[in-house]
Amino acid sequence: MGRKSKSGGAEPKRARSTPSIQNRKARHDYFILESLEAGIALKGCEVKSVREGKVQIHESYVRIKDGEAWLVGCHISPYANQNTFEPYYPDRERKLLMHRRQIAKLYAQIKEKGLTLLPLKLYFARGKVKLEVGLGKGKKLYDKREDMKSREANREMDRAMKDR
Repeated sequence: MGRKSKSGGAEPKRARSTPSIQNRKARHDYFILESLEAGIALKGCEVKSVREGKVQIHESYVRIKDGEAWLVGCHISPYANQNTFEPYYPDRERKLLMHRRQIAKLYAQIKEKGLTLLPLKLYFARGKVKLEVGLGKGKKLYDKREDMKSREANREMDRAMKDR
């Protein structure tokens, strides 16, 4: 039974805090032009590992082949309490669940403009694992330096305003 609150009604269940895995390297190395949400096809034990935050997406990318989108290079560690004898491959390619028109549009942009599809964030939404995919254009070294200069200038302005 749920606890009773002071007003007499049952208290709502608290949501578990689930981790949001971010790919900071992607935003550092690429200009993100567009982003969209995609589902990801996982096994049950992989979902539990994602809930524990045992995922690495910083070296991964999205490949489109045969009209389907695949996440390549994502490492999901095996779940500790897994109770099956089938082999587990932590670095296998995982299918992304997107509409066919979205995939076709992304494929055209990749081929025409020479852009890259990158995973930006892995998170839970309404009980399902979702992946934020970004369409990125590579930065040059001088672009990264400009970003660092502007960040430093913003910090200096914030410090000056805080001191006043």
